[in-house]
Amino acid sequence: MNLSLKSDFWSAALIRRAQQGGAFAAVVRKGDAQAGACLVKLRLLDGTATLYRPVRNISGERVWWPMGPQAEAEIDTYIMRRLDDDPDLWVIEIEDRDGRHFLTEPIEES
Repeated sequence: MNLSLKSDFWSAALIRRAQQGGAFAAVVRKGDAQAGACLVKLRLLDGTATLYRPVRNISGERVWWPMGPQAEAEIDTYIMRRLDDDPDLWVIEIEDRDGRHFLTEPIEES
């Protein structure tokens, strides 16, 4: 049985964890509260960003696939294209001087 967290609750937990770590984090686009997919944009202080997209590994576990680092404008263009295809999508933005995304820390049980 898959007991994954709802998107709104998971997003709030990620933001809280990032903020506890001294990073800025916010939801920049709310999607479906129950089951919308989440993209996580990590803004770096040099004008670049890395986008983390969820994928399932061979065991069915969610892992975060990075895209970047690349110019922040390119990441934003990709996000806009994804939003055109998926209006239920969440976008969370994290800005951290150390480049931490906080995605590999436990937020939900597998």
